[in-house]
Amino acid sequence: MIVPQFWAEGRIQELVGGKQLTVRRYGWSDESPLAAQAHADQRTREAFDRIASGEKLDRRERKRAYNGADGVPIREEIIERQGDSVVTRNSYGARCLNTPDVLFVDIDFDEPLRGSLFLFALVPALIAGVVGGWAARTWLGGLIAFFIVFAVAYTIGRRKKRGEPSDNPTPEKRAAERIGRFVHQHPDWHLRIYRTPAGFRVLAMHDVFSPNDPVVADCFQLMGVDKVYARMCRHQNCFRARLSAKPWRIGISEPMRPRPGVWPVSPDRLPARDAWVSRYEKAAEGHAACQYLESVGNTAKLHPSAQAVQELHDERTRANSGLPLA
Repeated sequence: MIVPQFWAEGRIQELVGGKQLTVRRYGWSDESPLAAQAHADQRTREAFDRIASGEKLDRRERKRAYNGADGVPIREEIIERQGDSVVTRNSYGARCLNTPDVLFVDIDFDEPLRGSLFLFALVPALIAGVVGGWAARTWLGGLIAFFIVFAVAYTIGRRKKRGEPSDNPTPEKRAAERIGRFVHQHPDWHLRIYRTPAGFRVLAMHDVFSPNDPVVADCFQLMGVDKVYARMCRHQNCFRARLSAKPWRIGISEPMRPRPGVWPVSPDRLPARDAWVSRYEKAAEGHAACQYLESVGNTAKLHPSAQAVQELHDERTRANSGLPLA
């Protein structure tokens, strides 16, 4: 697991075949800013030489906070370290727990919307407009149908984009059934099950795991884990769980400043970020990130590392507080 303390960017600009070529790459380190810069320069030189030789690579890495799914370490502010676990603040301001070997499984009831929200609403609205206009034999009927369906689809899409639950009980039932089948097939596993605002969270207590272990891949597939999360676990070599509320669920609609919430932040912009974080943390005090439901399987099996992470997780998420989920 790599969650670096220091970040830097390298840049090389040289003539190749009579044309100017500029390549940038990030570097990271837990030792010092100088070590991070040396790593960035090394990665930049390697990328430059490969691009100059004709290999098709991006000339610049995108600066994103949570890009562990793409093979670059998670670029987030480190809040604290507890043993091998690291608590970071993600790009929208929530605290997240990152652990190298304690298995977390997050299961969303509905698949989050990852594409364009506008297109998600536009396609059914266009169909409704055509059908409505044909049925009413007037363009006005089609226009009314278009706007009604667009508004409804846009609202649904916005909730899916934010990972908010729907009122349909069927996805929750299916998710619970998947967990039940897994426990039936793996009776020697000890699992703690939590309710999140949009799904279930499962924590394995009986053992520790490598994120690249085939057993983990099977677990993710059987339980229906989000594919981006599964890919992040493999590339970043860690498991991850959100510890605090999503801002928009606790009345904070303004994004964390400065946008897009990527760490580190220049000193002159830290006051704005700190002010936002202070307001967020105060609002988050009245909410829990998840609620503990039950333990299933072989509850007599307990790995000490998993127990330590579970205690940290339950305390920081307020899993036993009875507070509203957010």
